[in-house]
Amino acid sequence: MKKCIFAGTFDPFTAGHADTVEKCLKLFDEVVVAVAVNREKSSCFSPQERTEMIEAVYRNEKRVRVLCWTGVIADLLTAENTPFYVRGVRNTIDFEYETADFYASRKLNAEMIPIYIPAEQELLHISSTIVRNSIAFGKPYEAYVPKEVYEYIRKRGN
Repeated sequence: MKKCIFAGTFDPFTAGHADTVEKCLKLFDEVVVAVAVNREKSSCFSPQERTEMIEAVYRNEKRVRVLCWTGVIADLLTAENTPFYVRGVRNTIDFEYETADFYASRKLNAEMIPIYIPAEQELLHISSTIVRNSIAFGKPYEAYVPKEVYEYIRKRGN
C-alpha cells in the first residue's frame, strides 16, 4: 500500500489544499493530512478546529486520515512508514521555499521523497491568508474553501 503525507498548518484548509488531496488520491492508496502545529505562527484556528474542519471534508473518504502533528515532518514520515511527502506549489516562491525545506529535512530523513503538485491556474490566488483576511474584514470567502470548511467557520460565528 502506498501512502503519502500532506502536511501544513491549514489555517484554514482551502480549496487549493483540497485539490492537492484529490490529486494525491489518484496516486496513493492512503493520504495522511497532517495538521502541523508551528510554534512560530500565530493561528486563527486551534489545531483541534483545523483537524475537525478537514475531517468534515473527508468524512466519507476512508483513504484520507487526518492527524495533528507537533514534531518535524521527517519524524512523521518515519512514524507513518512512508517516504512520500507531498507539497502543493502555487508559484516559484513556494517552490524555492519547499526545495530549501526539503534539503534541510533530507538531513533528518534520507529516505524522504518530495512530490510537488502544482496548483491549478484558477486556484493560484487562494491561500489561507486570503481566507483569514476575508473573514477578518467581513468579505466573501465561500469560493476559497470546501463547503464543509465554510459551514464549520460560519457555525463558529465568522
